[in-house]
Amino acid sequence: MKRPNYQFSRVMYLLEAALEYFISLLVTGAYLAKIAGPEGVGLSDGTVGILSAFISLGCGFQIFALLLRNKTPVKRWVTVLHILNQGFFALVWFTPLFSLSATAKSALFIAFLLLGHVVNNLVNPAKTNWFMSLVDDHKRGVFTANKEIISLLSGFVVTFLLALVYDGLESAGKTTEALIVGGVSLTVLMILHTLTLVLSDEKPVEKTEGSSLKALLADRKQTKVLFSVIGINVFWNMAHFISTPFFGSYQVNELGFSMTFVMTVLGLLYALVRAAFSRFFGKFADRYSFVSMLNICFAVAAVAFFVNAFTVPENGKVFFTVYYTLYAVSMAGINSAAINLIYDYVEEEHRTVALAFSQSISGIVGFLTATCGGVLVSWIQSEGFVLFGRNLYAQQVMSFLGFLGVLLTILYMNLVVRKLPKRNK
Repeated sequence: MKRPNYQFSRVMYLLEAALEYFISLLVTGAYLAKIAGPEGVGLSDGTVGILSAFISLGCGFQIFALLLRNKTPVKRWVTVLHILNQGFFALVWFTPLFSLSATAKSALFIAFLLLGHVVNNLVNPAKTNWFMSLVDDHKRGVFTANKEIISLLSGFVVTFLLALVYDGLESAGKTTEALIVGGVSLTVLMILHTLTLVLSDEKPVEKTEGSSLKALLADRKQTKVLFSVIGINVFWNMAHFISTPFFGSYQVNELGFSMTFVMTVLGLLYALVRAAFSRFFGKFADRYSFVSMLNICFAVAAVAFFVNAFTVPENGKVFFTVYYTLYAVSMAGINSAAINLIYDYVEEEHRTVALAFSQSISGIVGFLTATCGGVLVSWIQSEGFVLFGRNLYAQQVMSFLGFLGVLLTILYMNLVVRKLPKRNK
Protein backbone atom coordinates (compact mmCIF):
# COMPACT_ATOMS: atom_id res chain seq x y z
CA MET A 1 0.00 0.00 0.00
CA LYS A 2 1.40 3.37 -1.04
CA ARG A 3 2.23 5.73 1.79
CA PRO A 4 0.54 9.12 1.18
CA ASN A 5 2.80 12.14 0.68
CA TYR A 6 5.87 10.16 1.75
CA GLN A 7 5.21 11.13 5.37
CA PHE A 8 6.58 7.84 6.70
CA SER A 9 9.74 8.22 4.61
CA ARG A 10 10.28 11.72 5.93
CA VAL A 11 10.09 10.31 9.46
CA MET A 12 12.62 7.67 8.43
CA TYR A 13 14.84 10.47 7.10
CA LEU A 14 14.77 12.12 10.53
CA LEU A 15 15.80 8.84 12.16
CA GLU A 16 18.40 8.11 9.46
CA ALA A 17 20.03 11.49 9.97
CA ALA A 18 20.10 11.00 13.74
CA LEU A 19 21.71 7.56 13.53
CA GLU A 20 24.26 8.78 11.00
CA TYR A 21 25.04 11.66 13.37
CA PHE A 22 25.61 9.23 16.27
CA ILE A 23 28.08 7.28 14.15
CA SER A 24 29.93 10.43 13.09
CA LEU A 25 30.29 11.49 16.74
CA LEU A 26 32.07 8.23 17.54
CA VAL A 27 34.80 8.83 14.94
CA THR A 28 35.38 12.57 15.42
CA GLY A 29 36.40 15.07 18.10
CA ALA A 30 37.34 13.81 21.55
CA TYR A 31 36.53 10.19 20.67
CA LEU A 32 38.87 10.26 17.68
CA ALA A 33 41.54 11.88 19.87
CA LYS A 34 41.16 9.05 22.40
CA ILE A 35 41.39 6.26 19.82
CA ALA A 36 44.23 7.86 17.85
CA GLY A 37 46.17 9.35 20.77
CA PRO A 38 48.65 7.87 23.27
CA GLU A 39 46.09 5.48 24.80
CA GLY A 40 45.12 4.09 21.40
CA VAL A 41 47.17 4.08 18.22
CA GLY A 42 49.72 6.59 19.56
CA LEU A 43 49.60 9.47 17.07
CA SER A 44 50.62 13.11 17.74
CA ASP A 45 48.22 16.06 18.19
CA GLY A 46 49.14 17.45 14.77
CA THR A 47 48.44 14.12 13.09
CA VAL A 48 45.16 13.69 14.97
CA GLY A 49 44.13 17.14 13.75
CA ILE A 50 44.87 16.19 10.17
CA LEU A 51 42.91 12.95 10.61
CA SER A 52 39.99 14.97 11.95
CA ALA A 53 39.99 16.78 8.60
CA PHE A 54 39.41 13.48 6.78
CA ILE A 55 35.76 14.55 6.96
CA SER A 56 36.69 17.36 4.61
CA LEU A 57 38.99 15.22 2.45
CA GLY A 58 36.20 12.67 2.10
CA CYS A 59 33.99 15.42 0.70
CA GLY A 60 36.56 15.83 -2.06
CA PHE A 61 35.56 12.40 -3.35
CA GLN A 62 31.97 13.47 -3.89
CA ILE A 63 32.98 14.40 -7.43
CA PHE A 64 33.22 10.65 -8.15
CA ALA A 65 29.62 10.30 -6.99
CA LEU A 66 28.70 11.81 -10.36
CA LEU A 67 29.59 8.46 -11.93
CA LEU A 68 26.61 7.02 -10.03
CA ARG A 69 24.19 9.89 -10.75
CA ASN A 70 22.12 7.94 -13.33
CA LYS A 71 22.10 4.68 -11.39
CA THR A 72 18.45 4.51 -10.35
CA PRO A 73 16.77 3.59 -8.14
CA VAL A 74 19.36 4.88 -5.66
CA LYS A 75 18.00 3.13 -2.57
CA ARG A 76 19.72 -0.22 -3.14
CA TRP A 77 23.27 0.99 -3.86
CA VAL A 78 23.09 3.78 -1.27
CA THR A 79 22.18 1.22 1.40
CA VAL A 80 25.01 -1.16 0.44
CA LEU A 81 27.66 1.58 0.35
CA HIS A 82 26.50 2.99 3.70
CA ILE A 83 26.97 -0.45 5.30
CA LEU A 84 30.49 -0.52 3.85
CA ASN A 85 31.44 2.97 5.05
CA GLN A 86 30.11 2.40 8.56
CA GLY A 87 31.83 -0.97 8.71
CA PHE A 88 35.13 0.84 8.12
CA PHE A 89 34.28 3.23 10.97
CA ALA A 90 33.65 0.29 13.32
CA LEU A 91 37.08 -1.11 12.43
CA VAL A 92 38.63 2.22 13.48
CA TRP A 93 37.66 1.41 17.08
CA PHE A 94 39.06 -2.12 16.89
CA THR A 95 42.40 -1.25 15.23
CA PRO A 96 44.25 -0.40 18.50
CA LEU A 97 43.47 -3.96 19.65
CA PHE A 98 45.21 -5.63 16.70
CA SER A 99 48.46 -7.48 17.48
CA LEU A 100 50.53 -5.49 14.99
CA SER A 101 53.46 -3.10 15.04
CA ALA A 102 52.82 0.55 15.82
CA THR A 103 53.48 1.46 12.18
CA ALA A 104 51.06 -1.17 10.87
CA LYS A 105 48.36 -0.10 13.33
CA SER A 106 48.76 3.53 12.34
CA ALA A 107 48.55 2.67 8.64
CA LEU A 108 45.42 0.54 9.10
CA PHE A 109 43.80 3.13 11.34
CA ILE A 110 44.35 5.88 8.78
CA ALA A 111 43.17 3.62 5.93
CA PHE A 112 39.93 2.60 7.68
CA LEU A 113 39.14 6.20 8.67
CA LEU A 114 39.82 7.56 5.19
CA LEU A 115 37.92 4.78 3.40
CA GLY A 116 34.95 5.31 5.70
CA HIS A 117 34.78 8.99 4.81
CA VAL A 118 35.41 8.38 1.10
CA VAL A 119 32.61 5.83 0.71
CA ASN A 120 30.27 7.97 2.82
CA ASN A 121 30.79 10.87 0.44
CA LEU A 122 30.18 8.73 -2.64
CA VAL A 123 26.73 8.11 -1.17
CA ASN A 124 25.78 11.54 0.19
CA PRO A 125 24.80 13.57 -2.92
CA ALA A 126 22.37 10.95 -4.22
CA LYS A 127 21.02 10.13 -0.76
CA THR A 128 20.50 13.81 0.07
CA ASN A 129 18.70 14.40 -3.22
CA TRP A 130 16.59 11.26 -2.62
CA PHE A 131 15.33 12.38 0.78
CA MET A 132 15.18 16.14 0.15
CA SER A 133 12.99 15.51 -2.92
CA LEU A 134 10.34 14.30 -0.45
CA VAL A 135 10.32 17.67 1.37
CA ASP A 136 8.20 20.70 0.40
CA ASP A 137 10.49 23.27 -1.26
CA HIS A 138 9.10 26.06 0.92
CA LYS A 139 9.65 24.16 4.18
CA ARG A 140 13.25 23.07 3.76
CA GLY A 141 14.52 25.45 6.44
CA VAL A 142 12.12 24.21 9.12
CA PHE A 143 12.49 20.56 8.11
CA THR A 144 16.29 20.64 8.26
CA ALA A 145 16.02 22.44 11.61
CA ASN A 146 13.75 19.71 13.00
CA LYS A 147 16.17 17.09 11.65
CA GLU A 148 19.05 18.77 13.48
CA ILE A 149 17.13 19.12 16.75
CA ILE A 150 16.29 15.41 16.83
CA SER A 151 19.87 14.44 15.96
CA LEU A 152 21.43 16.76 18.52
CA LEU A 153 19.26 15.89 21.52
CA SER A 154 19.27 12.15 20.90
CA GLY A 155 22.99 12.32 20.03
CA PHE A 156 23.73 13.79 23.43
CA VAL A 157 21.99 10.90 25.20
CA VAL A 158 23.88 8.28 23.19
CA THR A 159 27.32 9.86 23.58
CA PHE A 160 26.72 10.67 27.25
CA LEU A 161 25.94 7.05 28.07
CA LEU A 162 28.95 5.85 26.10
CA ALA A 163 31.19 8.43 27.81
CA LEU A 164 30.10 7.19 31.24
CA VAL A 165 30.92 3.61 30.28
CA TYR A 166 34.20 4.60 28.60
CA ASP A 167 35.43 6.71 31.54
CA GLY A 168 34.39 3.99 34.01
CA LEU A 169 36.30 1.30 32.16
CA GLU A 170 39.31 3.53 31.50
CA SER A 171 39.58 4.58 35.16
CA ALA A 172 39.54 0.90 36.09
CA GLY A 173 42.44 0.30 33.72
CA LYS A 174 40.25 -1.54 31.20
CA THR A 175 41.13 0.43 28.06
CA THR A 176 40.75 -2.68 25.87
CA GLU A 177 37.18 -3.22 27.07
CA ALA A 178 36.41 0.48 26.50
CA LEU A 179 37.51 0.21 22.87
CA ILE A 180 35.44 -2.95 22.39
CA VAL A 181 32.34 -1.21 23.77
CA GLY A 182 32.85 1.67 21.36
CA GLY A 183 33.27 -0.61 18.35
CA VAL A 184 30.26 -2.78 19.23
CA SER A 185 28.11 0.32 19.84
CA LEU A 186 28.98 1.66 16.41
CA THR A 187 28.14 -1.69 14.82
CA VAL A 188 24.68 -1.71 16.44
CA LEU A 189 24.07 1.85 15.22
CA MET A 190 25.05 0.73 11.72
CA ILE A 191 22.39 -2.00 11.77
CA LEU A 192 19.68 0.43 12.93
CA HIS A 193 20.76 2.99 10.32
CA THR A 194 20.47 0.36 7.59
CA LEU A 195 16.88 -0.38 8.65
CA THR A 196 15.85 3.27 8.16
CA LEU A 197 17.13 3.15 4.58
CA VAL A 198 15.45 -0.16 3.82
CA LEU A 199 12.08 1.05 5.18
CA SER A 200 12.13 4.36 3.26
CA ASP A 201 10.39 4.93 -0.07
CA GLU A 202 11.98 6.55 -3.08
CA LYS A 203 10.04 8.94 -5.28
CA PRO A 204 9.76 7.47 -8.80
CA VAL A 205 11.63 9.43 -11.45
CA GLU A 206 11.76 9.10 -15.20
CA LYS A 207 14.84 7.30 -16.49
CA THR A 208 16.91 10.07 -18.08
CA GLU A 209 20.57 10.82 -18.57
CA GLY A 210 20.15 13.77 -16.22
CA SER A 211 22.66 16.51 -15.75
CA SER A 212 26.41 16.06 -15.89
CA LEU A 213 29.34 18.14 -14.74
CA LYS A 214 30.05 18.96 -18.38
CA ALA A 215 26.46 20.14 -18.92
CA LEU A 216 26.55 22.21 -15.75
CA LEU A 217 29.83 23.89 -16.65
CA ALA A 218 28.55 24.52 -20.20
CA ASP A 219 25.73 26.62 -18.71
CA ARG A 220 27.69 29.83 -18.16
CA LYS A 221 25.04 31.49 -16.04
CA GLN A 222 24.72 28.50 -13.71
CA THR A 223 28.50 28.05 -13.58
CA LYS A 224 29.03 31.64 -12.45
CA VAL A 225 26.36 31.27 -9.79
CA LEU A 226 27.68 27.90 -8.60
CA PHE A 227 31.30 29.03 -8.26
CA SER A 228 30.18 32.13 -6.38
CA VAL A 229 28.17 30.01 -3.93
CA ILE A 230 31.04 27.50 -3.59
CA GLY A 231 33.19 30.43 -2.49
CA ILE A 232 31.25 30.67 0.78
CA ASN A 233 31.91 26.99 1.56
CA VAL A 234 35.58 27.35 0.60
CA PHE A 235 36.21 30.34 2.87
CA TRP A 236 34.26 28.77 5.73
CA ASN A 237 36.09 25.45 5.39
CA MET A 238 39.40 27.27 5.52
CA ALA A 239 38.37 29.03 8.74
CA HIS A 240 36.86 25.87 10.20
CA PHE A 241 39.61 23.39 9.35
CA ILE A 242 42.52 25.61 10.33
CA SER A 243 41.16 25.51 13.87
CA THR A 244 38.52 22.98 14.99
CA PRO A 245 40.32 19.71 14.01
CA PHE A 246 42.90 20.47 16.70
CA PHE A 247 40.44 21.15 19.53
CA GLY A 248 39.63 17.49 20.23
CA SER A 249 43.18 16.69 21.33
CA TYR A 250 43.36 20.08 23.10
CA GLN A 251 40.41 19.09 25.30
CA VAL A 252 41.68 15.67 26.37
CA ASN A 253 45.40 16.52 26.54
CA GLU A 254 46.41 20.12 27.34
CA LEU A 255 43.10 21.13 28.97
CA GLY A 256 42.75 17.75 30.72
CA PHE A 257 38.99 17.29 30.22
CA SER A 258 37.53 13.87 31.01
CA MET A 259 35.27 12.21 28.42
CA THR A 260 32.39 12.59 30.88
CA PHE A 261 32.91 16.37 31.04
CA VAL A 262 33.26 16.58 27.26
CA MET A 263 30.08 14.62 26.61
CA THR A 264 28.02 15.72 29.64
CA VAL A 265 28.67 19.43 30.12
CA LEU A 266 29.92 20.38 26.68
CA GLY A 267 27.80 17.83 24.82
CA LEU A 268 24.58 18.80 26.61
CA LEU A 269 25.20 22.52 26.17
CA TYR A 270 25.98 22.05 22.50
CA ALA A 271 22.88 19.94 21.87
CA LEU A 272 20.49 22.21 23.79
CA VAL A 273 21.83 25.48 22.38
CA ARG A 274 22.01 24.30 18.80
CA ALA A 275 18.56 22.72 19.04
CA ALA A 276 17.12 25.92 20.54
CA PHE A 277 18.42 28.03 17.65
CA SER A 278 17.89 25.58 14.77
CA ARG A 279 14.19 26.26 14.23
CA PHE A 280 14.71 30.00 14.70
CA PHE A 281 17.39 30.06 12.01
CA GLY A 282 15.35 27.72 9.80
CA LYS A 283 12.30 29.99 9.91
CA PHE A 284 14.49 33.06 9.51
CA ALA A 285 16.11 31.59 6.38
CA ASP A 286 12.74 30.55 4.89
CA ARG A 287 11.41 34.07 5.42
CA TYR A 288 14.44 36.19 4.49
CA SER A 289 17.23 34.11 2.92
CA PHE A 290 20.00 31.72 3.85
CA VAL A 291 22.55 34.45 3.14
CA SER A 292 20.89 36.75 5.67
CA MET A 293 20.87 33.91 8.18
CA LEU A 294 24.54 33.18 7.54
CA ASN A 295 25.50 36.78 8.29
CA ILE A 296 24.27 36.25 11.85
CA CYS A 297 25.77 32.76 12.18
CA PHE A 298 29.19 33.70 10.86
CA ALA A 299 29.34 36.74 13.14
CA VAL A 300 28.67 34.50 16.16
CA ALA A 301 31.29 32.00 14.92
CA ALA A 302 33.86 34.80 14.68
CA VAL A 303 33.24 35.77 18.30
CA ALA A 304 33.50 32.09 19.32
CA PHE A 305 36.93 31.62 17.73
CA PHE A 306 38.14 34.91 19.19
CA VAL A 307 37.13 33.82 22.72
CA ASN A 308 38.80 30.44 22.29
CA ALA A 309 42.08 32.13 21.36
CA PHE A 310 42.32 32.99 25.08
CA THR A 311 41.55 29.48 26.38
CA VAL A 312 44.32 27.96 28.52
CA PRO A 313 44.34 25.20 31.18
CA GLU A 314 43.84 27.75 34.00
CA ASN A 315 40.51 28.98 32.55
CA GLY A 316 39.82 26.03 30.25
CA LYS A 317 36.46 24.84 31.52
CA VAL A 318 35.00 28.37 31.50
CA PHE A 319 36.46 29.78 28.30
CA PHE A 320 36.14 26.61 26.22
CA THR A 321 32.54 26.25 27.39
CA VAL A 322 31.81 29.83 26.28
CA TYR A 323 33.48 29.14 22.93
CA TYR A 324 31.59 25.87 22.45
CA THR A 325 28.24 27.48 23.31
CA LEU A 326 28.74 30.27 20.78
CA TYR A 327 29.99 27.75 18.23
CA ALA A 328 26.78 25.74 18.76
CA VAL A 329 24.67 28.84 18.06
CA SER A 330 26.52 29.48 14.81
CA MET A 331 26.37 25.87 13.64
CA ALA A 332 22.60 25.84 14.14
CA GLY A 333 22.44 27.71 10.85
CA ILE A 334 25.75 27.07 9.11
CA ASN A 335 25.37 23.30 9.00
CA SER A 336 22.29 23.31 6.76
CA ALA A 337 23.33 26.26 4.61
CA ALA A 338 25.76 24.38 2.36
CA ILE A 339 22.94 22.26 0.95
CA ASN A 340 20.23 24.89 0.99
CA LEU A 341 22.33 27.53 -0.79
CA ILE A 342 22.63 25.11 -3.71
CA TYR A 343 18.85 24.60 -3.64
CA ASP A 344 18.36 28.38 -3.56
CA TYR A 345 20.57 29.28 -6.51
CA VAL A 346 20.98 26.20 -8.76
CA GLU A 347 18.28 24.86 -11.10
CA GLU A 348 16.69 21.54 -10.17
CA GLU A 349 18.22 19.47 -12.98
CA HIS A 350 21.72 20.42 -11.84
CA ARG A 351 21.29 19.89 -8.09
CA THR A 352 22.93 16.50 -7.58
CA VAL A 353 25.90 17.47 -9.74
CA ALA A 354 26.18 20.89 -8.09
CA LEU A 355 26.07 19.40 -4.59
CA ALA A 356 28.81 16.89 -5.40
CA PHE A 357 30.99 19.48 -7.14
CA SER A 358 30.56 22.03 -4.35
CA GLN A 359 31.36 19.54 -1.59
CA SER A 360 34.36 18.22 -3.52
CA ILE A 361 35.99 21.60 -4.06
CA SER A 362 35.37 22.93 -0.55
CA GLY A 363 36.26 19.56 0.99
CA ILE A 364 39.66 19.38 -0.69
CA VAL A 365 40.40 22.97 0.31
CA GLY A 366 39.40 22.17 3.90
CA PHE A 367 41.69 19.15 4.09
CA LEU A 368 44.65 21.00 2.58
CA THR A 369 44.06 23.78 5.10
CA ALA A 370 44.02 21.29 7.99
CA THR A 371 47.18 19.62 6.68
CA CYS A 372 48.98 22.96 6.70
CA GLY A 373 47.50 23.57 10.14
CA GLY A 374 48.83 20.23 11.38
CA VAL A 375 52.33 21.18 10.28
CA LEU A 376 51.98 24.54 12.04
CA VAL A 377 50.66 22.90 15.24
CA SER A 378 53.57 20.45 15.31
CA TRP A 379 56.06 23.28 14.73
CA ILE A 380 54.59 25.45 17.51
CA GLN A 381 54.53 22.52 19.93
CA SER A 382 58.19 21.75 19.25
CA GLU A 383 59.57 25.30 18.93
CA GLY A 384 57.14 27.31 21.06
CA PHE A 385 55.30 30.53 20.20
CA VAL A 386 55.70 33.70 22.25
CA LEU A 387 53.49 36.79 21.84
CA PHE A 388 53.73 39.86 24.07
CA GLY A 389 55.93 37.88 26.43
CA ARG A 390 53.42 34.99 26.81
CA ASN A 391 53.87 31.43 25.64
CA LEU A 392 50.85 30.44 23.57
CA TYR A 393 49.48 26.96 22.95
CA ALA A 394 49.28 25.95 19.30
CA GLN A 395 45.48 25.70 19.48
CA GLN A 396 45.22 29.33 20.63
CA VAL A 397 47.04 30.42 17.48
CA MET A 398 44.82 28.20 15.31
CA SER A 399 41.68 29.62 16.90
CA PHE A 400 42.77 33.17 16.09
CA LEU A 401 43.44 32.12 12.49
CA GLY A 402 39.91 30.69 12.44
CA PHE A 403 38.60 34.07 13.63
CA LEU A 404 40.35 35.86 10.74
CA GLY A 405 39.03 33.27 8.30
CA VAL A 406 35.41 33.82 9.34
CA LEU A 407 35.80 37.58 8.88
CA LEU A 408 36.97 36.94 5.30
CA THR A 409 33.96 34.65 4.74
CA ILE A 410 31.52 37.36 5.84
CA LEU A 411 33.21 39.92 3.61
CA TYR A 412 33.12 37.64 0.55
CA MET A 413 29.50 36.61 1.09
CA ASN A 414 28.21 40.18 1.24
CA LEU A 415 30.33 41.51 -1.63
CA VAL A 416 29.71 38.60 -4.02
CA VAL A 417 26.93 36.13 -3.18
CA ARG A 418 24.31 38.56 -1.91
CA LYS A 419 24.18 40.14 -5.38
CA LEU A 420 23.38 36.85 -7.18
CA PRO A 421 19.88 36.26 -8.63
CA LYS A 422 18.03 33.42 -6.92
CA ARG A 423 16.38 30.71 -9.03
CA ASN A 424 12.60 30.76 -9.57
CA LYS A 425 10.89 28.35 -7.19
